[in-house]
Amino acid sequence: MASYWLSEPCPARPAAVVDNPDVVVIGGGVTGCSTALHLAQAGLKIRLCEAREIASGASGRNGGFALRGGAMPFDAAVRDFGAGPALAFWRATEDALSWLAELAGDAFRPVGSYRLAVDEAEAAELRREVEALQAAGLEAEWLKSLPEHLASRYVAGFRHPPDGALQPARWVRRLAGHAASAGVEIREHERIASVAGLAPQVVIATDGYGAGLLPELDEAIRPTRGQVVATEPLDEMLYPFPHYARHGYDYWHQLPDLRLVFGGHRDASLETEWTDVEETTPVVQRHIDDAIEGLLGFRPPVAVRWSGVWGTTRDDRPLVGELPGRPGVWVAAGYSGHGNVMGLMCGRLVARAIMGDRDTLLDLFSPARPL
Repeated sequence: MASYWLSEPCPARPAAVVDNPDVVVIGGGVTGCSTALHLAQAGLKIRLCEAREIASGASGRNGGFALRGGAMPFDAAVRDFGAGPALAFWRATEDALSWLAELAGDAFRPVGSYRLAVDEAEAAELRREVEALQAAGLEAEWLKSLPEHLASRYVAGFRHPPDGALQPARWVRRLAGHAASAGVEIREHERIASVAGLAPQVVIATDGYGAGLLPELDEAIRPTRGQVVATEPLDEMLYPFPHYARHGYDYWHQLPDLRLVFGGHRDASLETEWTDVEETTPVVQRHIDDAIEGLLGFRPPVAVRWSGVWGTTRDDRPLVGELPGRPGVWVAAGYSGHGNVMGLMCGRLVARAIMGDRDTLLDLFSPARPL
């Protein structure tokens, strides 16, 4: 069940000890490391606690996509938030992608991504999103024709130029190294059972893994399992950048060594995938194997199968800000499957808010919404 990404050796990082921390951050994924880094750079004393190891949750178990925007299409964001707030949201994720590229080094490849339609109904949805993106001045390229290896399965698609591919565990471990160098005390294998008395300020950055910590978050954030495989290297490069289709239920790309990483098909058994149990299941894995055969025309050997858990909210917006009725307790979680970039962005947003610099984006993400 070990993720392919987590099999890479973890680099050493500086060790710091912090007495009487100003802020304790719970969760050693991208959000927690981002929050801790920003607060430490501002001169605060920060302790980060992770129940297992850095990047051991969703941050090291996802499909390796670095995508701008939110879990909803941009045209839906314009409809629900208004044109100005939706554009600010998307621009903020693009800024986060730029910052990620600066820090991630060879863990990030800025190759863009393809979003694909499996039928005409989905193609119409994609056209609406492209038109909305272009009207707002955001880059989006409609594909006039699909490559031959896609055209037999998909009817249309478009490209997001700012997106990229990640080795996510390498990236988050590197981000933790930056945080440790800034003075953050990182305590791995330290599970937090209560926020009481930890520090004057506490940040919950556990996404879908925080069940039992606070009852109101258990109600607002639903743990959701995604299953992924990595094949043995193929003979040719067909999918050099992230592809996703069927409203995100299929997602795949190839790594530089020609392995195919493919995830999704959660809709083959939706009820069983609303869970925080990290295990693969025969029904979803069978659908993944069938989809890979459909893409390639054969079934390559699979090197690794794994799963990870993210947090889903009812409206596909994250929860970011101070929790109502709990002064000094903050949350940044609930990315609905788009946490690689949003987690980095929201960690910075909550850190700024703790320091008194509240971004208006937090109006969209307020935890008071579902609580």
